[in-house]
Amino acid sequence: MKHLLLTLLAAAGTISLSAQTLTSADKRLDHVFDIATSTLYNNVRDSIINAGGSYTGEWTRDIAINSWNASNLLLPEVSRHSLWCTTTDHRTRIGHQYWDHIIWVIGAYDHYLTTRDEAFLRQAYTASRNTMQQLESEAFDSRYGLFTGPSVFNDGIAGYESPIYEQGRASSYVLDYPNARHIMCLSTNCVYYAAYLRLADMARLTGDASTAKSYLASAATLKGNIRNHLWDTQQQTFYYLIDHNGTPHRFQEGLGLSFAVLFGIADPSEAAHLVAKAHVTPYGLPSIYPHFQRFSDERPGRHNTIIWPFVNAFWAEATLQTGARDKFIFEVENLCRLVTRSNDCFYEIYDSRTGAVNGGWQTKASDRIESWESIHHQTWSATGFLRMVIKGIFGIRATEEGLVMAPDAELMHHFGISRLDNLRFMNIRLHIRRIGNGHKIHRIKIEGQKSGKERIVLRTVANGSPHTDIHIDIITR
Repeated sequence: MKHLLLTLLAAAGTISLSAQTLTSADKRLDHVFDIATSTLYNNVRDSIINAGGSYTGEWTRDIAINSWNASNLLLPEVSRHSLWCTTTDHRTRIGHQYWDHIIWVIGAYDHYLTTRDEAFLRQAYTASRNTMQQLESEAFDSRYGLFTGPSVFNDGIAGYESPIYEQGRASSYVLDYPNARHIMCLSTNCVYYAAYLRLADMARLTGDASTAKSYLASAATLKGNIRNHLWDTQQQTFYYLIDHNGTPHRFQEGLGLSFAVLFGIADPSEAAHLVAKAHVTPYGLPSIYPHFQRFSDERPGRHNTIIWPFVNAFWAEATLQTGARDKFIFEVENLCRLVTRSNDCFYEIYDSRTGAVNGGWQTKASDRIESWESIHHQTWSATGFLRMVIKGIFGIRATEEGLVMAPDAELMHHFGISRLDNLRFMNIRLHIRRIGNGHKIHRIKIEGQKSGKERIVLRTVANGSPHTDIHIDIITR
């Protein structure tokens, strides 16, 4: 595929930035985009990306995912500070809940790609390498060649069926159930696989070539073990997890399936099958399906058959990777509907049957089932939506080449996209305009002169004359 390589000379200082704005024929899409950006900005507290609502403190998985979704691009300084705030031992180890430590590696590597901060890369490699070494020692089952512990974000027991869940225990916290420490989950192992790949990239970029090869070998081995033990050959899908007894749990894990597709653990034909056959509710892909025995339509489990919008954002990207634009469009339009129906607010969780804001139910002690709140102004719900638009529709992502833009003309046509303004890339503002109403890209122009076919690559260097505003025209026919 032909592309244009443009080097933008950026001043070393910062520039004032206006809020990003989307202009399309779908005014609800534009409105929800505005809500998403303001949610992200308003949840920066004490220079840290907060999880949202009433949540306090730093959460490794939230900060890593929010950084990866959008804030590395839009708020790089805040992302960098937030990522460091979830490390320990003078930035040499990743902190907080052990099973989601390693997703930090993905967010950190994306931060380097977006900012080209080599000092950050070297220190992030140290923290990532040390943490992986520790987890290989403490959270690895050599019988299966898989990593143990809960699934990526499911720190509540509502995400697990018996015998991991034990009736009579009142705690909602998953690790208060002893059997949870020994399970092996799809999403968690997919993240470890991606982390090995990112560690290999970090090692190579810092001159540690031999270690890079070792990480690639570990990634290949882990991928094989995921496929050997978590792939259901009969149903042609992935198990949710293997429990402490070695029994596979045949549930659909939305985040696990998304990562299996996005990270290439499923081959292209398998990925297309997964996307085509996944159970999707009227309000999007549920987190885990079907209901566990103790839950129901009336009382859905908080981490079970319920909608977590950030999961749907990854799923939308996975569907697009297989060419299923209709499923991507459904998830985007559905999230717009959920937000505008709930007081123009990105909530944490929604009911998969009704679309109502619903925090779900967590534990069952004797005759009592504990209900929870769905937190308002949830950051990763908002950045998930930004991911759908920026990475999905506009095809913008950070790579070692630079910032790649490969817009999807079919999606731009469907939504009637006209403009995306004030999109930050380092200390530059990008103004992107679509010209024409076609289904295919004819060419891409930068500042009215340079043109590329289908994709462009933007690069910056630290010194030179400042370019505060760059105009890009996507010409369709």
